[in-house]
Amino acid sequence: MKTWKLTLEYDGSRYSGWAEQINAPRTVMGELRKAAAEIFKGPVDLGGSGRTDSGVHAAAQVAHLRGAPRRPLPPALLMRLMNEALPADIAILDAQEMPAKFHARHSAVSRSYVYQISTRKTAFSKKFVWWIKDPLDLAKMQQAAALIPGRHDFVRFCAKDPSKPGESTIVVVNSASVEPQDDLILFHVEASHFLWRMVRRLAGCLVKVGLGELKVEEFAQLIEARGKQHDVAAWTAPASGLFLEKVNYPSL
Repeated sequence: MKTWKLTLEYDGSRYSGWAEQINAPRTVMGELRKAAAEIFKGPVDLGGSGRTDSGVHAAAQVAHLRGAPRRPLPPALLMRLMNEALPADIAILDAQEMPAKFHARHSAVSRSYVYQISTRKTAFSKKFVWWIKDPLDLAKMQQAAALIPGRHDFVRFCAKDPSKPGESTIVVVNSASVEPQDDLILFHVEASHFLWRMVRRLAGCLVKVGLGELKVEEFAQLIEARGKQHDVAAWTAPASGLFLEKVNYPSL
């Protein structure tokens, strides 16, 4: 039995998220398992660094793959065979043979996401951005984003995950920023882990701040889990603009 670390990118538009689900026949992990089983001619063990929701994309998702190949399978060959077997909207970027103890989720120390907000209508990138038609106050969005790093209770920014009953809503955020890039406003955030819908709700609230519909002080109260109970769920940003950007690991 050998273990590989796979780094992959995917357009999540056509998938019901990363994780395999009984009532969702088309998932990224399901397509990956199908391709690997074809190569290994048998069952494989597969896991990801974390789940992405339906419609969410990844620039560098990480998965571990364990299997017993019937012939020598160096990483470059595994990568080529996987890419030949996978749909066009999923691509393996890198494959590395790893120690047996490597686990894509448990070995990771942090994840980073980027949310892409477009300030203009785009003919080619609609499914990868959230177009905001009205002007946004970038300075106020940056002030609000600067409040996110640290150890906070993000209970106001998460949805209850039925697969994780009793999950703590405390998250340590390493960094967060809002920066302009041409016709885009990019919200970057890195943390040890993320709660279900957390990044999309943070992005939605930052847009509300940019539109002048939520004060920076009110955003601070949401981060501190106090003050007025805003309907943050209704402000959840669309899945289209969200990318899992990077997964960080210690030296193994």
